[in-house]
Amino acid sequence: MIKFFGSKKKEDSVSYRREKADALSGRAIKYVTERSADGSNDTVIGKAGSLSVRNGEFIVLSSQQIVFRCKVDKLTASDLMSLEGVILEGYDEEQKRVRKIIAYYTYYRT
Repeated sequence: MIKFFGSKKKEDSVSYRREKADALSGRAIKYVTERSADGSNDTVIGKAGSLSVRNGEFIVLSSQQIVFRCKVDKLTASDLMSLEGVILEGYDEEQKRVRKIIAYYTYYRT
């Protein structure tokens, strides 16, 4: 089979999830919303914070508390089309359930 220019990694692979988490780590966030189970609305759950990876866990810190904590190998992360944030989905170790949250980045002009 012929490989084309820089074939894309499978987004459900563990190596992709780890690379994506590392790329997001250190980003400052403006606010975080949680999507309802039926997907009809989003609720703000925190303001001002950061994304980080520690001991194999992806942590979203907002409003001076951990609002989402998930194992990196089980995390699904997708960029928003606007590239102004990321949709994170996985089993939250804090609330002991699967959650879908959206973290919106702080914009810094360079």
